Amino acid sequence: MDLESADLTILGRITSASNATLLCELGETGERAVYKPVRGEVPLWDFPDGTLAGREVASYRVSEALGWGLIPETVLRDGPLGPGMVQRWIDEPDESPELVDLFPLDGVPDGYLTVFTGYVEDADAPDGIAEVALAHADDPRLRRLAVLDVLINNADRKGGHVLTGPDGRVRGVDHGICLHAAPKLRTVLWGWAGRPVGDELLADIESFRSAPPDLAGLVTAEEQEALVARAAILTELGAMPLPTPSRPIPWPPF
Repeated sequence: MDLESADLTILGRITSASNATLLCELGETGERAVYKPVRGEVPLWDFPDGTLAGREVASYRVSEALGWGLIPETVLRDGPLGPGMVQRWIDEPDESPELVDLFPLDGVPDGYLTVFTGYVEDADAPDGIAEVALAHADDPRLRRLAVLDVLINNADRKGGHVLTGPDGRVRGVDHGICLHAAPKLRTVLWGWAGRPVGDELLADIESFRSAPPDLAGLVTAEEQEALVARAAILTELGAMPLPTPSRPIPWPPF
């Protein structure tokens, strides 16, 4: 059903989200969507008030312009609580593997890249504290999402924002604090830091750089220029950035 015109019936609130995030039904189809009204956005010191919904839509359009399909369809429209963003709901199968997870320090599976280590409370550990590693799969589907995060300057790529749908496709959600003009990349997907982006992805980015989407009304002109500049830097360097010393990981990471 068309996201822009379907009636939205609010089914409930997703309480784990920091902003008002409502699960809705589209018409009487049984299809579901996420609705985030602008009036429910929590003010942030570094992002202008009332702009998060537009950034979600802009991030979706960037993904589509690249041809990567990494973000569920997202639109800006009116809803029961006023204007906001509406995004198609992605169901995750119960048996889908966790592409980002915490593991015992000596138990990181083969094919996973460690991002950082830390400590958690563990009643079974000798001192009640266990050392763990946050790691993510060395998976080309996830790698593409990490590259998208660099382009959109994602300030909040948490592990819980990575979904694997029933079709096996990996998608990212929660892009309200992206596309700032100043560097703000915070992500748990640092396993490829400093590694080559790859020729196929670089070709897509070069095409994007030559004909970027029009994001007017969603982000500022300065932010659009910064997006194109990031694409230029990525294609010229050909490698993923390294984490900065200042807050490279979103907190909490899930």
